[in-house]
Amino acid sequence: MDSSDWGAADYGRLLSYDAGADLLAGRIILLSGASQGIGRAVALRYARHGAQLVLLDWDRAGLESLNEEMASLGTVEPLLCPADLSGITIAGLREITGRIDERFGRLDGLLNNAAWIGALTPFEHYPPATWTKVMNINLAAPFFLTQWCMPLLHKSPDPVVGFSLHAADRAFWGGFAMAKAAQEALIGVLADEYHASSAHPVRVFGIDTGAIMTPGRRLHYPGEAAGTHPSPDEVTGPYLYAMGPQARERSPLLLRAAAR
Repeated sequence: MDSSDWGAADYGRLLSYDAGADLLAGRIILLSGASQGIGRAVALRYARHGAQLVLLDWDRAGLESLNEEMASLGTVEPLLCPADLSGITIAGLREITGRIDERFGRLDGLLNNAAWIGALTPFEHYPPATWTKVMNINLAAPFFLTQWCMPLLHKSPDPVVGFSLHAADRAFWGGFAMAKAAQEALIGVLADEYHASSAHPVRVFGIDTGAIMTPGRRLHYPGEAAGTHPSPDEVTGPYLYAMGPQARERSPLLLRAAAR
């Protein structure tokens, strides 16, 4: 994949994308990093379009709050899977996929959205402990979660795997920058192995929204004024399109916000 694969113009148009309320009806979608920020906003958008969600996050209280909000909207009740991806084990992955298999028997979509930046730190001072946690959450967890979900995805007539990306190859971003670059490489690997003519086709997408006013962003840039960047609710359109049937012929689908 080269830079020509990224569609800033497509991304901009898709910010206003909308579809019928039943766009994702009957589709079972696992979403990591669901309790806040982009994950929460996308989860609510998917739920409003009929999806049966499996919500994964370390923050149990955040998941329960999201569950209550969905109940107030009258959407399908999600399956909550509290799990800390910084220390996820094969046994933990087996438990998550086992619950999905027992409850639904298949998986139609997986959105690897969970992220942890760690700390913006000069290269020579980057702590090994931060490196390990950043790599576990941003690279090892999505790699092996996707691997363990593949048997369930193969049972879907239109399986989709997505990633929330972030170009961060600049000063002080350390391990996070490397993990996110590796996610882009993983998209290439998956798209090449599970192409449309393969034995088990799987659609693959990646979305880079650029800077968004999430709790994580405010933590690392506390001096930014409110409204400096879009809110999570403003960037759900590309995620809805990519997970839905209208994107069926586009894999890998790579969408990136224009540089600001």
